[in-house]
Amino acid sequence: MTLILGRKRGMTQVFTEDGTHVGVTVVEAGPCVVTQVRTSEKDGYDAIQLGFGDRSEKRTTKPLQGHYKKAGTTPKRFLREERLSGPADCSVGDTRTCEVFSEGDIVDVIGTSKGRGFAGTIKRHGFSRGLKTHGCMNYRAPGSIGASAYPARVFKGKRMAGHFGNARVTTKNLQVVRVDAKRNLLFIKGAVPGPKGGFVQVQTAKTGAPGAKG
Repeated sequence: MTLILGRKRGMTQVFTEDGTHVGVTVVEAGPCVVTQVRTSEKDGYDAIQLGFGDRSEKRTTKPLQGHYKKAGTTPKRFLREERLSGPADCSVGDTRTCEVFSEGDIVDVIGTSKGRGFAGTIKRHGFSRGLKTHGCMNYRAPGSIGASAYPARVFKGKRMAGHFGNARVTTKNLQVVRVDAKRNLLFIKGAVPGPKGGFVQVQTAKTGAPGAKG
């Protein structure tokens, strides 16, 4: 798997060689700094840790300041690990750019969806409403939420009203339409979770898709 961190910059459209226009999401991907390399001998597994986006030392804890100083880089806003199947072929301080992907690659994009506050079951889960006529008292109410004497409680995970959005979302099997290495931009076909400026992870798709490379 190949991972890179970035920010969602918005949506636009690009034109292919045959004149077809494709709706794409623009992701500012990298450059990411390798801040740590984990090995099976020391940590029990192989992985690399990537950092993206600068932040001030004032807003960085002392332990993390030492961590970044050891890596020879400035404090980063986002840190994520990429598990590897074998020893890493890079070292601490190396830089990873959007060029790890190429046109036609199939990727998964992970982001945090837009928070939409408290919402009812119709807006949050797509429940149907009740009748508007004949004295119906159950217009937008959720309805029954559990049994009576047994089990005498509501099961965990019951779909009810509550906080809508602001959750981790993975959009799978999106295609990389264009790579702009000069501006560190990836043009990914389709929609990506999160608002403009939101932090996203772009990684090689875990499940195969029609036309996927490899």
